[in-house]
Amino acid sequence: MHIEIVVFDGFDDLDAFGPHEVFSHAARRLDRWSSTLVGVDGPGTVTSAHGVVVTVAQALGEPDLVVVPGGGWHGRGAGARAQADQGVLPRRLAARAARGGLVASVCTGGMILAAAGLTTGRPAVTHHSALEDLAASGALVRPEARVVDDGDLVTSGGVTSGLDLALHLLAREAGPDVARMIAEHVEYTPRVALDGLARR
Repeated sequence: MHIEIVVFDGFDDLDAFGPHEVFSHAARRLDRWSSTLVGVDGPGTVTSAHGVVVTVAQALGEPDLVVVPGGGWHGRGAGARAQADQGVLPRRLAARAARGGLVASVCTGGMILAAAGLTTGRPAVTHHSALEDLAASGALVRPEARVVDDGDLVTSGGVTSGLDLALHLLAREAGPDVARMIAEHVEYTPRVALDGLARR
């Protein structure tokens, strides 16, 4: 499984780096798995919400799974709201989903998915501070959930939920034993069940 985590100016650091850490450890142990940070517009640099400058070698392509971080939903500067308002990333995500790709979000990355029309009429979650906005967009909000899996659309709550999202997807796609092994390696106790997920 090839995973691309799309980063943009103002993305929340842990939203992107947490899942990337989980998926990168999995890729060292699993054949045909990879995790890459990509940009919206192509090669270049982006600056996270906390000032980390990230160099990306490519734009969002055709991954098996794209993960969208949040960050900056309530601010006026760079971040998830700017991405939603600009429309470029939402259009690319909508096109990717239409071609059958798996799309996931962490925190207010869910609002970018909402701007793409991907959460309309579907169960979803985001950071607690944006739940009303998510509901207003037409999503069926599940405020108590850390991770909401609706098949080809998987959303998660705020910030640290990204670790649970990644482990959930790892359990779903590679099996719970692999997910538990990676959770133990990164010394994180999952707050979602890893058993009983269908391996695809």
